[in-house]
Amino acid sequence: MQMSFPSDIEIAQINEHDKMKNINEIAAKLGLTSDDVEQYGHFKAKIASSGIRKAMKNDDGKLILVTSINPTPAGEGKSTLAIGLADSLQAIGKKSILALREPSLGPVMGMKGGATGGGYAK
Repeated sequence: MQMSFPSDIEIAQINEHDKMKNINEIAAKLGLTSDDVEQYGHFKAKIASSGIRKAMKNDDGKLILVTSINPTPAGEGKSTLAIGLADSLQAIGKKSILALREPSLGPVMGMKGGATGGGYAK
């Protein structure tokens, strides 16, 4: 018997914007105000220089770099690992924030997300 699983695009469509948290809500959990972030819509932002200066005053932070990893045959690579790590840290009660650089411009023409592989990572 062959099992049927939803496609990556079907998984991506399940997670509509109304379920996503506003970036200011996420920033507030990290002690950042709306002045500390440069918003790009409701769901993504860059940390403004004021937020970086504020974070530099806190000695208990850690930086984890995920770099130069070969993807699995199923396509999971740096982004899936980094998102999983950030989610896992939050699941054990740690404050975490994740910054992703630009996506690969390889076989998916610069697209990133559920329809380009790793749909279950959502």
